[in-house]
Amino acid sequence: MIDEFPEELLIKAELLPVIFPVHMVTGGLALLLVPAALLLSGHPRWHRPVARLAALDVLLAGLTAFPVALIEPVTLGSALGFTAQGAVWLVLLALGIWHIRHGRREAHRACMLLMTAATSGAIFFRVYLALFAIYGSYRFYPQFYAVDAWLAWGLPTLLTALFLQRTGGFPRKA
Repeated sequence: MIDEFPEELLIKAELLPVIFPVHMVTGGLALLLVPAALLLSGHPRWHRPVARLAALDVLLAGLTAFPVALIEPVTLGSALGFTAQGAVWLVLLALGIWHIRHGRREAHRACMLLMTAATSGAIFFRVYLALFAIYGSYRFYPQFYAVDAWLAWGLPTLLTALFLQRTGGFPRKA
């Protein structure tokens, strides 16, 4: 079991006294708002305001993800993983908004399901980190952290993409 975890979050809080708390709060809210918008998708009256709030929240969390990922990272690999997650998040958000504004509901739905999968990476990252704390060796912590930064969001996003492809959830090209 690991007795000492690096103090990377404390360092980020000191170096980014405004951006880091904004990222942590908006990232946490995204874990509630994104699934709520998805669950309300069959009820436009409720879905639209919750989805707009979720989109604003994801925009803030996504933009603040870059400095948080790049300032004093545990490893370059973890910085790149978190940066890629933020970029994928913002691209899927932009595509989802573009599709719904152009009446492409199926494409919007696919983008939002993928964005939800990428969002779940915040949960999986912590679950994998907790498992590593219990079963891992601190000697391999930097390597594990880098892999976790990619696997936590990448695997759910990939599995969701495969599910959408297999079930016809991706719209057909016109």
